[in-house]
Amino acid sequence: MKVHILDDWFDTLRGLPCFAKLASHDVTVWTDHEPDPAALAERVQGAEALVLFRERTAIGAPLLERLPNLKLISQRSVYPHIDVPACTANGVLLCSNMHSDTPSYAAAEHTLALILASYRQIPSQVAALKAGNWQAGVGRTLRGRTLGLYGYGRIAGAVAGYARAIGMNVQYWGSDAGRARAQAAGETVPASRQDFFASSDVVSLHVRLKPETRGIIAADDLAAMQQRALLVNTSRSGLIAPGVLEAEIARGRIHAAVDVFDTEPLTDTDNPLLTHPNVIATPHIGYVTEDEFDLQFSDIFDQINAYAEGAPIHMINPEVWSEVDGNKPV
Repeated sequence: MKVHILDDWFDTLRGLPCFAKLASHDVTVWTDHEPDPAALAERVQGAEALVLFRERTAIGAPLLERLPNLKLISQRSVYPHIDVPACTANGVLLCSNMHSDTPSYAAAEHTLALILASYRQIPSQVAALKAGNWQAGVGRTLRGRTLGLYGYGRIAGAVAGYARAIGMNVQYWGSDAGRARAQAAGETVPASRQDFFASSDVVSLHVRLKPETRGIIAADDLAAMQQRALLVNTSRSGLIAPGVLEAEIARGRIHAAVDVFDTEPLTDTDNPLLTHPNVIATPHIGYVTEDEFDLQFSDIFDQINAYAEGAPIHMINPEVWSEVDGNKPV
């Protein structure tokens, strides 16, 4: 198959063990980002399969209608950036592994790194030292403080393990089902949502972005957080209602450490999440490690091979495959 890989900004995949899985295909790797659907369609005109890096490129009808040869989109995890009905209407099968057996340890580690960086003022201390100054303030200790994990899944569980290793207390909040699972496992779940936000020194979000979770963190939640509490978001920006975090940060009460933004790549250097001294920001690198890429793209390339062999896996819109003549790719 003619496979085009989008948005491999540092040309990383060709150097990973998993890339060998594409040896029998005609592979093109694009190392820049093209946001315009017409221009993107022009460059990938011959593609039979597209490989996506998470949500770096949105896939909708304006692109799909210009790609008559496209048969497959292969990616991993949730797909809020993909218009699935448009894929179906254009005869494009979407395959995405939604049920990985292992958490993203890279994202969990980055969450811990952001918490430590904020509490110990690492970015400002480094900047001060490089500017010829000695010490730029006084940090805080994490041991004995309470980490509130919003979401009871694999990544949150990994973060909880790291937090307990440095002496933090851990509590959970989330959906009714998630809270029930946490309580059944003997975890601490506060009596109310307000208690969770008010009693956590650090709140870290670990929820998949879906229609029902978009904007799930509201202004009242952040207002309930205690003075100098830290909000960490390495999941998705859309979990927080629009403008809510920026408004709360402007009040100067809480701190934030964010790895995700409403618009990515973020080019607005005046964004308050980049300029406010109470915020540490990184450019969506929670999952950006060679180890994590090899794990994720091994799944993605398996999906391409399964399709080419006539037995697709992880189908999101299987009705497209059922309409393929003889259930075999052309």
